[in-house]
Amino acid sequence: MNIFVAGLSYQINDADLKELFEEYGEITSAKIITDRETRRSKGYGFVEMADEDGQRAIEELNGAEYDGRTLSVSEARPRAEGDRPRGGGNRGGYGNRERRY
Repeated sequence: MNIFVAGLSYQINDADLKELFEEYGEITSAKIITDRETRRSKGYGFVEMADEDGQRAIEELNGAEYDGRTLSVSEARPRAEGDRPRGGGNRGGYGNRERRY
């Protein structure tokens, strides 16, 4: 089961996330998502573990407080085809505004 965990403190790392979920069963992987450019945490991550253990972890950790923040824990949804990461990027242009000289 792939579990989505949001509301994490920006100081939490992969090892901390793994440790948080180990109480509920064997962890296949635990990953904090970081910004590609700054390498800083985005405040969410993913944990993979057995379905039965994962369900119990979701039930017990969703809404729980960890490191001073309230966690939002749910089963991760697969990325839909065509979904792409949102983000800036300098695309130029003026949007819908009229150019005035």
